[in-house]
Amino acid sequence: MTEFIIEAQKISPQQRHSFIIESFDNLEGGDAIVIVNNHDPLPLLRFFEQNRASEFKQEYIQSGPEVWKVRLTKNKKEGCCGFCGGN
Repeated sequence: MTEFIIEAQKISPQQRHSFIIESFDNLEGGDAIVIVNNHDPLPLLRFFEQNRASEFKQEYIQSGPEVWKVRLTKNKKEGCCGFCGGN
């Protein structure tokens, strides 16, 4: 498993969500991104829940009050061992 850290507050607000979504889409199954932010990323998490519910697992690593860290792990495709590169 590979884990990528994204410090969301360092990305311009106009590009933040699209950058994180694209980063997630480029993950291999079993890999994860950790979103580090200065507030709870609820709107982004709602997007994932509404549009990618079967594709990820979410875990809060830290929940404020000054820093939030949320791990989004991309699920492996059903029956995939993870070695073929299949997402």
